[in-house]
Amino acid sequence: MGNYQLIAATGCPTGIAHTYMAQEALEQAAKKKGVTIKVETHGQIGVENELTAEEIKNADAVIIAADKDVHPERFAGKRIIDVSVSTGIKDAERLIDDALAGKGSIAAENDAVDALEQETGSNTSFGRSIYKNLMNGVSHMLPFVVAGGVLIAISFAVWGIYSFDPDNAQYNATAAMLKAVGDAAMGMMVPVLAAYIAEGIAKRPGLVVGFVGGIVAMNGGTGFLGGILAGFLAGYFILFLQKVLDVLPKQLDGLKAIFLYPVIGVAVIGIVMSLLAGPMKAVNEGMMSFLAGFENSNPLILGVVVGCMCAFDMGGPINKAAYVTGTALLAQGNTTFMAGVSAACIAPPLITGFATLFFGKYFDTNDRNAGLVNFILGSTHITEGAIPFAAKDPIRVLPTMMLGSSIAAVLTYMFGVQVPAPHGGFLVLPVVTGKLQWVLSILIGSIVGGVILGFIQKSSVAAKEKKANAEQADKSVITE
Repeated sequence: MGNYQLIAATGCPTGIAHTYMAQEALEQAAKKKGVTIKVETHGQIGVENELTAEEIKNADAVIIAADKDVHPERFAGKRIIDVSVSTGIKDAERLIDDALAGKGSIAAENDAVDALEQETGSNTSFGRSIYKNLMNGVSHMLPFVVAGGVLIAISFAVWGIYSFDPDNAQYNATAAMLKAVGDAAMGMMVPVLAAYIAEGIAKRPGLVVGFVGGIVAMNGGTGFLGGILAGFLAGYFILFLQKVLDVLPKQLDGLKAIFLYPVIGVAVIGIVMSLLAGPMKAVNEGMMSFLAGFENSNPLILGVVVGCMCAFDMGGPINKAAYVTGTALLAQGNTTFMAGVSAACIAPPLITGFATLFFGKYFDTNDRNAGLVNFILGSTHITEGAIPFAAKDPIRVLPTMMLGSSIAAVLTYMFGVQVPAPHGGFLVLPVVTGKLQWVLSILIGSIVGGVILGFIQKSSVAAKEKKANAEQADKSVITE
């Protein structure tokens, strides 16, 4: 205990699948190479397998495979390889080799400013830093949206869509109370998003400033975009403030943390967001209206766009852009956009499941087992189960996934399905409007994709057998 050659930390925005797939990939790669490793996971239920100070001290190198904040300041003085969580899944063996070869960069004695400089240096692009901090906010925001969305949907499904309105014949006190609780959870979306974007940038000093900035943004009607802006402004302003106040004596560090940072930060960011409320509100409302209008006018184009985005990187930044847009529109009361997003996210794992079911003899045992498991993962809106299949042949498999997801999304929009919960897959069927049409849309897209993927695998196996036979024939000729 306490002595590992390598240590690692994994984390993805949703904290459901990618986090643990990267952990498993790294552990298996290390075992294969005879290397000891401990992998800390930052999932939706919190930090598991947490690294101790002794383990960090004794490790030769650190691998960070994460798209969210995993508190890298702990690794000051250690050699770090910092990559996306998907790289941790797809290229674990190379990461182990690189760590053993001494690649990566030495972390500075990190305060918040040093952490920013490290993130924006050559090892990690500024764009990736922006993405990681945004996803840090999204990962903390999601449970609020899921809880609120499901509670509101239950109140509608059980007592009626107008059961919260005292002036309507459907009114029910219990339904109104349940919807009020759901609204309270949904109302936390923007402040929590802003708070944890700022926390990802400036650690704890940024949290309170981001939270207040998010509340001001929400009250000003700036919506989701305002929350993102408030979070980044708060985080980077605190970094600037830390640099400016660094001239103060060390003895005043406590005063800075408890008084100067929050008071100055909240005042400045609060005022800035108040002044930006008008323009930001117009931009936010314009974006929502555009997307809603686009959805109503042309479900075919919207379905193709959403389907391709969700299946292109299956849990990566493009997938998350579609998902976050759906979540934002859901908070605005638009439940149809999320129906297509959910369908497109559910389809890829089901595609692999149907492919292994229909063309089982062309897949090895591990793939067949993974395909069966993917029926469960897909049904619960966990897209990442399809990644191992796509990683083996991305040029042909990804377009197949995108086609299947697009068919599912297009049909969902054409049927006018409404899904008021942002996650859960078929578990939220009781609160879906157009249940049968939604399931049918997803199955059609998944089966079409599964059949195509099966033929791709069949041709791949045939090509390998042909190559093996040719090599065997060449050897026979040489022997003779």
